Amino acid sequence: MDVLRTLVFRVFFYGMSIVMVLLVPVAALFGTRFLRAHANFWAWQLQWLVRTIVGARLRIEGTVPTGQILFAGKHESYIEALELTRMLGSPATVMKRELSKIPLWGWAAKRYGTIVVDREANAAALRSMMREAQKARATGRSVLIFPEGTRVPPGEAPPLRSGFAGLYRALDLPVVPVAVKSGHIWPRKGLMHKGEIVFRFGEPIQAGLPRREIEARVHAAINALNG
Repeated sequence: MDVLRTLVFRVFFYGMSIVMVLLVPVAALFGTRFLRAHANFWAWQLQWLVRTIVGARLRIEGTVPTGQILFAGKHESYIEALELTRMLGSPATVMKRELSKIPLWGWAAKRYGTIVVDREANAAALRSMMREAQKARATGRSVLIFPEGTRVPPGEAPPLRSGFAGLYRALDLPVVPVAVKSGHIWPRKGLMHKGEIVFRFGEPIQAGLPRREIEARVHAAINALNG
């Protein structure tokens, strides 16, 4: 069943995604608000496909906070990349530079207000990322980052990338860590499986902490569902 489930899901997901990306220029004609609504609809479609075809339930633990926040999330599959943007009210998401180079998708992501970062960032690139993040903060938007830098298999907990601490310092916002358990349902490679996807929102961590302390607390919190 997992083979059939995975095949059917991929046909519908990638077919839907192609259509949604091709419609981005149309959505962009109506302004940023409409473009964000378009992205949220895409995320809703993905959640529906995962629930209906794969048979995966989504559970939220903790309280989804309101107000302007720096969200730091675990990244195990594609679902949180879209679902968290919908769930959190269209925050400005930090995106690796490679994705910004994809034709049309990269243009759409920039129009949406993503923050581009080079994973092997030098000082100049990190300063550019922080300037973009401060612009997002000035508009009242929250910011979402996956501080481990990429999707990781369940059970793995690589160190946080250096850009997280700089972003935390530059934004001067409280951090809400988001632990995610999704890789056992939608692995980076291999078949998809039925089960439960969990998003766990941690307690807010105040701004202004030393680098080692904030990194240690966030790292522990986003990996709370490991194992």
